[in-house]
Amino acid sequence: MNTSISFKNINKLAIPALISGVSEPILSLTDAAVVGNIDVNATESLAAVGIVTTFLSMLIWVLGQTRSAISSIVSQYVGADNLEAVKNLPAQAIFLITSLSILIIIGTYPFAESIFKLYNASDLILDYSVDYYKVRVFGFPFTLFVIAVFGTFRGLQNTYYPMIIAIIGTLINVILDFVLVYGVDGLIEPMNIKGAAYASVIAQLTMAILSAYLLLSKTSISLKVTFPFNKEIKKFILMILNLFVRTIALNVTLYYASAFSTSYGAEYIAAYTIAINLWFLGAFMIDGYSSAGNILSGKLFGAKDYTSLITLSNKLIKYGIISGTVLAIIGAIVYFPIGTIFTKEQAVLDQFYNIFWIVLIMQPFCALAFIFDGIFKGLGKMKYLRNLLLFSTFLVFVPLVFWLDNLDYKLYGIFIALTAWILVRGFPLIIKFRQLFLPLAQKG
Repeated sequence: MNTSISFKNINKLAIPALISGVSEPILSLTDAAVVGNIDVNATESLAAVGIVTTFLSMLIWVLGQTRSAISSIVSQYVGADNLEAVKNLPAQAIFLITSLSILIIIGTYPFAESIFKLYNASDLILDYSVDYYKVRVFGFPFTLFVIAVFGTFRGLQNTYYPMIIAIIGTLINVILDFVLVYGVDGLIEPMNIKGAAYASVIAQLTMAILSAYLLLSKTSISLKVTFPFNKEIKKFILMILNLFVRTIALNVTLYYASAFSTSYGAEYIAAYTIAINLWFLGAFMIDGYSSAGNILSGKLFGAKDYTSLITLSNKLIKYGIISGTVLAIIGAIVYFPIGTIFTKEQAVLDQFYNIFWIVLIMQPFCALAFIFDGIFKGLGKMKYLRNLLLFSTFLVFVPLVFWLDNLDYKLYGIFIALTAWILVRGFPLIIKFRQLFLPLAQKG
């Protein structure tokens, strides 16, 4: 099966994936921007959104790895021209992951206050965090359902439908944020931070309904769960377990970054919330090329086309460096105006402007790390990804962030440690990839 890796074909997959990938951070950024400008306790509300978003991101990233696992298996079978053998796998995977998400809601809802105390939240910030979470968490199963369906579409080499779903969900969320947070005179009372949570849940439910409709009407994949389990379910679960351990390590990084920021004071966690969400936005924009690498590498690996696999990696390195540099330049141009979108509090803006330049410098390195992360997921090499992230988190980030905190670097220390973490995540992947596939390409 011939697979084109031209600039046009890569971007045909990458651009829709970029647009759909950006939806998640835009949802969080919209919540942050709208909540950060309410009339009462804006800084505390913004801090609460940051804390809850960090915790929910941890849950979503841990269980949302179904997208990568489904995409990897399906794309490899597409490359081997044997899709029929895994047609019932997506429904089984979705059933397992959504069932688990419901158990997590039951397990976390009653203990929300205790959970956010672990993030150093207290007083009004703690109250707002609990209020926001106890609404927002009900969108969790819908989010995981959408992620799994997106993984199926990716495996089928289709990023167009996920883009459509994401655009609609994002627009609904943005509109409802303004309507429910600020209210409408004579019609809807302002709901403040709870309004942002309701807006997100409604958007996530809408995306889930659209995902189910498009998967059933536009593909041959069924959502009906059938037994016995597909022969690839064991491979799927092993991938998930490796990615689960890996994502726990990733979230240890985010936990310490958030907890240290919160301990420095309200203006610090508010500034961190703005900076980290903009960093996530940049990461998800690069995710377009990461997704193209994920989709095409799986298909090429399934077809045993190692020469094209090397060519693909070389092209994606170039595209990633260019994309990351462009993002950094754009960020530099809008350096000061961008902060005022999220808050008018000068104390928060001062802390944000102090560290945003580090976020910008990180962008090209983030691009390389995320692109090769996507390629390794497409290849199904989850064990190596797991081990590398464990190393970069526990032997690089954690010691570094504690040391820099001891030196009183505050937000500087957090973002310097994040930069080192990204560098150690990225470059070993490039080296390992070339060690694995250059000899195979030369033989071919």
